[in-house]
Amino acid sequence: MKTLDPKFTLWALAWPIFIEVLLQTMLGTVDTVMVSRISDDAVAVVGFANQLFNALTTLFMTIASGAGILVAQRIGSDRREDARKIAIMAITVSTAIGLVISVLLFTQARPIARMLHLSEDLLPLSDMYISYVGGGMFLAAMTAALGTVIRNTGNTKGPMMTGIAINLLHIVLNYALIFGSFGLPKWGLAGVTVSDNVCRLLSTVLLMYMFFFSFERRIRIAEFYRTFERKLFGEVLRIGWPLGVNMSCWVFSQLAIYSFLAILGAKELAARTYMNTLESFCFMLGYAFALAVQIQIAHLYGAGRTQEAYKSAYRALFIGLALVTANAFVLFLLGKRMLGLFTSDPDILSLGVSLLGLNLLLQPGKMLNMALGNALNAVGDTRYIMATSLASMGLIATGCSYWFGIHWSGGLIAIYGCMIADEYSRGILSFFRWRDRKYLRRAEAAKQPALAEATWGI
Repeated sequence: MKTLDPKFTLWALAWPIFIEVLLQTMLGTVDTVMVSRISDDAVAVVGFANQLFNALTTLFMTIASGAGILVAQRIGSDRREDARKIAIMAITVSTAIGLVISVLLFTQARPIARMLHLSEDLLPLSDMYISYVGGGMFLAAMTAALGTVIRNTGNTKGPMMTGIAINLLHIVLNYALIFGSFGLPKWGLAGVTVSDNVCRLLSTVLLMYMFFFSFERRIRIAEFYRTFERKLFGEVLRIGWPLGVNMSCWVFSQLAIYSFLAILGAKELAARTYMNTLESFCFMLGYAFALAVQIQIAHLYGAGRTQEAYKSAYRALFIGLALVTANAFVLFLLGKRMLGLFTSDPDILSLGVSLLGLNLLLQPGKMLNMALGNALNAVGDTRYIMATSLASMGLIATGCSYWFGIHWSGGLIAIYGCMIADEYSRGILSFFRWRDRKYLRRAEAAKQPALAEATWGI
């Protein structure tokens, strides 16, 4: 049996992704703390704007995600020139989408904020933050596309090292420009916008340099406006657009759930926000393995090694389940003390503690959903994941959360229970779909004539 390229082993792919995600989570928390020193209004504007940016990010991630899967598949099947063309097209189109978004946010910040019902007293701050951070979204699009493509070539260490350097710089620049340290001006929230865009630009430059040397034949700048093949790009869209819908489902279901929590009251909203921060540390390792196995399965699937691809999903699932369950149990034991780092309000603490036991149920469901959902994405079964996400997130995560949490006054516990039910519903559906091996069987059937031709010289 042909051995797997060492850079496509599960551990080699997963640990750099974990370090990158861990650092982003930790530094994101520090970032929020620094912005909170400006004012509560500044935190509100940043939180509001980031939800908007996350929703718009799905537009260019549709292309980047689809291209990433195809790059790994093409490298697995040793069609590296196709992989190279797909990668170039992904960067070009993602950047073009990012430029359109940037122009829209830079010129229409206030109308967008009003359309989303941001309060009048926050509009002056939102004008500046949405205009300038949103105006740099094309850099975010380039960074996201470059990082996705580079990871799917098997190089997860490069984006990790870039992420470490840029995120550390971001913290230093934020501190300096918010508070006027190191001889720099004290710009408050405006300093955050400068820091964001400087770091995005540097990240883009570093990843672009790395991208130029990611394939056997060096990529030239002129190829970004000369390379386009309709058939290959059609394949990117075929895989990518359901991924985009899936990401949009998640973003908008979270927005809806947070709006329900706001109806319940500020304490419920705060408790869920704090728990969300703690939970992110629970599933990071699991998320890293889920993303790593997507890259690995796409590579194996492209190479026609379907049996290995099938088993890889379960291997990642079992490892991930062990990790997230252990982390959730540690959080259950230490959660009350950790919640105390955020707040001393007894009502919020009581609500948060009541969610710790439910988190023991939530995390395995998330892992089941992430691992097998990503496995299906890796072989191109993205429409199935889109369909189950639309149904489950729409009916269970959003619909039932409102019905049981608000209409029947079940409150935060009921909403959390609906979130658990949504994760398990999608995870179980993905389990049966993966066990059915539909796409793997199709690949095996397609391989038989090719083997016969090679054997008999037909």
